[in-house]
Amino acid sequence: MTLCLKRLLKRQLYSIITLQDEWSIGLYSGNSPLSLMPCSNLKNPVLTVADITDIPAAAVADPFALRRNEGWYLFFEVVNADNGRGSIGYATSDDGYSWRYGRIVLEEPFHLSYPYIFEWEGLYYILPEASASGSLRLYKAIDFPEKWAFAGSLKEGNFVDPCIFLYDNRWWLLTSTGRKDRIDTLCLFYADRPTGPWHEHPQNPFVSADRRFCRCGGRITFADGRIIRYVQDDYPTYGYQVWAFEITELSIFGYAERPIAAKPVISGNGRGWNAEGMHNIDPYRLDKDNWLAFVDGYRLVRPGRPYSCLLKEMQSAW
Repeated sequence: MTLCLKRLLKRQLYSIITLQDEWSIGLYSGNSPLSLMPCSNLKNPVLTVADITDIPAAAVADPFALRRNEGWYLFFEVVNADNGRGSIGYATSDDGYSWRYGRIVLEEPFHLSYPYIFEWEGLYYILPEASASGSLRLYKAIDFPEKWAFAGSLKEGNFVDPCIFLYDNRWWLLTSTGRKDRIDTLCLFYADRPTGPWHEHPQNPFVSADRRFCRCGGRITFADGRIIRYVQDDYPTYGYQVWAFEITELSIFGYAERPIAAKPVISGNGRGWNAEGMHNIDPYRLDKDNWLAFVDGYRLVRPGRPYSCLLKEMQSAW
């Protein structure tokens, strides 16, 4: 039996007894953003729900990092255990390896995740996933890292996991869309400034009816002359693994990409904190031959009640 089939059967069995997904954040390293392994000098994960002190947390995921002279900052999704809604929290580190949780810094009446942070003209911005609001919403740091303000809506629509980046003196935005329960389309937009106005690429969509390779899974990365798009593979289950694609053409006239390797960059290993899957990566070059990558992953954990209680409830329902 293949590992893929084993995981799928295990997940189906666990769902019967209501086991829960537990997402955490870890660190990988390697000599390339395409060749990464768990850091050997620390114990993963580096951030878990147990580190969140200001709200009851059910998950931490979607890490995006920022390095400044005084140290590292990490922004990530925190899912509130009481209402299931995501908000954005942050943590700090002096060396990139040992992390201290700060607090929730961005919260709305709707779900937020995927806090894609970037710098422009000396200011910091976050473009999170805010598809529950029906738009792409941009936020600007008023007092970094803890105070953020809404800076405007870039596009209206059900857009998820947006990736914004500068290339060839133009800003680009890759994001996925589709029905709420089936995200399967990749679209591209461009602008002179990250605040817009944003123009739809004439060849949209570039990926359609494909749940495996449409959805972005981390920061657009430039390495050794390549533009790398990480892809969240949701087959056979959500958040299963991440592939790397090279963008080979990027202009207002055309777009093309190709898979770089025959295997995923990160994937669940069947055990431990990321046993069931991984779905986000943000790599940083430390020096010529060393990369540090912020990743997430999940495992299935037992609910608070013992199995005997669950079985009795199931028997009663039958």
